[in-house]
Amino acid sequence: MKCNVGGIDRMLRMVVGLVLIGLALTGTVGVWGWIGIVPLATGLFRFCPAYPLLGISTCSTGSCDGGGCCK
Repeated sequence: MKCNVGGIDRMLRMVVGLVLIGLALTGTVGVWGWIGIVPLATGLFRFCPAYPLLGISTCSTGSCDGGGCCK
């Protein structure tokens, strides 16, 4: 699995995911808030399964740290 989620994209995904999960936990948005697990996971794993299908990568060479990501 090759890294295809870059730095800013990764941070935004993680923040949005955490906010949605937080809203679900407090009952503000209901069950739909648990969809925040998806952007959180894609941010943590630095891989979005939809990106290869669409031919997208926000990960520029050298922007990811360690793990052979984006090299």
